[in-house]
Parts: sequence; structure tokens; C-alpha cells
Amino acid sequence: MASRLALFALLFAVVAISASGKTEKDVTQLQIGVKFKPATCKLKARNLDTVRVHYKGMLTDGTVFDSSYDRSDPIQFRLGQGNVIKGWDIGILGMCVGEKRKLKIPSHMGYGESGSPPKIPGGATLIFETELVEIVGAAPDEEEL
Repeated sequence: MASRLALFALLFAVVAISASGKTEKDVTQLQIGVKFKPATCKLKARNLDTVRVHYKGMLTDGTVFDSSYDRSDPIQFRLGQGNVIKGWDIGILGMCVGEKRKLKIPSHMGYGESGSPPKIPGGATLIFETELVEIVGAAPDEEEL
């Protein structure tokens, strides 16, 4: 009877965790989900553009390991130059200013098997909620179109 009760409790816990929606599966390929796109966009982020991006980085269990929103300070970097993880160099390409994307980045396009201790374990799939704030040097009227 005790073993049945323990089994039932274990199954209930698994179902409850699955239903909570807070955990995500590991991925083997970059996944890019557009969460918001401005109605018009004439200027998109291209390789060699310097961009400013707000982000929230999470592990698949929902643990937040970093957030520019918390600091009110978007990250600035040059696209396609390896200044950020590969998943970002690819995942930010083509974004419009104001666009929001969710990036699911496999380990080999993130921090790999070594991770980035202590917050990011080796082999971790990374989840980023991103927002392109600015393409630095673009004319303001070009950004807003």
C-alpha cells in the first residue's frame, strides 16, 4: 500500500510539473519564435550592425540566470562578429526595432559542454526573451518605419 501511495505521489508530481508549463525541453537546433513584430519595418538588423538588445536569459527549468531588464541596461554588440554566443548572432538577424523574439538555443550554439559557471551548467539549452531596442547609427526615421 505504501509503495502504491508513493507511486501515486510521484506521478502526481510529474503531472503537476508538466502542467505548470515552466519547464522547457532541450533543443538540438536553434528555435526562433516571433512574439511581437511592429506593424511596419523598413530597417532590419543585419550582419555588422551594432545593436542594443534587452533580454532575459533562462535555463529550461525556468531559472533566470541574467536579465538586462533588471539593470535597465540593454546589451550592445556588433552582429556577426562572435561578440555574443552564436545563437544570438543568428537569432537577432532580421529583427525590426521593437520586435520581440524568444530564442531557444542548443548548447553547441550557447556555452557548450563547459557552460558558464556558476549559473549556466555545461550542456545547457538556453532560453532568451529578446527585444531589439536600437540599431546604433541608423537614422531615427528609418528605425521607426
